[in-house]
Amino acid sequence: MKIALFVTCLADALYPQVGQATVTLLERLGHEVVFPAAQTCCGQMHINTGYQREALPLVRHHVETFEDCDVVVAPSGSCVGSVRHQHAMVARNAGDQALAERAEAVATRTYELSELLIDVLGVEDVGAYYAHRVTYHPTCHSLRLLRVDDKPLRLLRHVRGMTLLELPEADQCCGFGGTFALKNADTSTAMLADKMKNVISTGAEVATAGDSSCLMHIGGGLSRLRTGTRTVHLAEILAGTESVA
Repeated sequence: MKIALFVTCLADALYPQVGQATVTLLERLGHEVVFPAAQTCCGQMHINTGYQREALPLVRHHVETFEDCDVVVAPSGSCVGSVRHQHAMVARNAGDQALAERAEAVATRTYELSELLIDVLGVEDVGAYYAHRVTYHPTCHSLRLLRVDDKPLRLLRHVRGMTLLELPEADQCCGFGGTFALKNADTSTAMLADKMKNVISTGAEVATAGDSSCLMHIGGGLSRLRTGTRTVHLAEILAGTESVA
C-alpha cells in the first residue's frame, strides 16, 4: 500500500525521529511511504485559539496537498483530530462548501498511526522489540476525539522484551492542551504534577504516547525532577527491533 506521511509541525521542527520511526515501521511492514513535500501546518493551533479566518488558507493548502493520496497517516492524534473534526467546519464557517466537502474526503482517508496499523492494515504484532519498562499515556485527542480506545495498548502488548506497566488514572489529561498550558499555566502545572506522580509510581523507565506534544510536556516535567524516566513516542517503540536495541 502507498501511504502518505503527514509528519506534523512538532515532528518536523523538534522530533524528526518520530517521523523517521513511522517510515521505518511502515516500510518494514512492506508498505511504500511517500512524503508530500508541500505540506505545512494543518492549522490546529490557529483554530484552537480562535483564529479560524487565518486557519482557512492552511486548511485549503492541506486539502490540496493530500487530496490525491489514497491513505494518509500522522504520528499524532491531535493533528488527525483537527483534520477530521475542524477542517470542514472551518471551510463551512467561511462559506466555502466545496472546500468543506473536499476536506471531508481527505479526512476519511487520514489516520492516526495506531488506527492505521489495526483498522486499515490489520496488524497488531508489528515485530517490535524494546527491552524496557514502559507505561502508556492515552492523549486526550486520541482518546476523546478519535476514539482510538485500546489500539495503542494492543500494539504495545505484542512488543517483545518490554514490560508494559499500567498507568494509574491514565485517562486524565496531562495539562498541555497546546495554548492552554500558556494561558492557564498554574492549572496546567498542577495537572502535570498529577500525571508525573502517576508515571513515577509505575516504576517505568519510559512513558510513551501517540502525541509528541504531550510527551514534550510530560518529559519536560520529568527531566526537571531528574526522575530518570524519559518519554518516547509510540512510533519509536514500534519501530524498534532486536538488532538495533
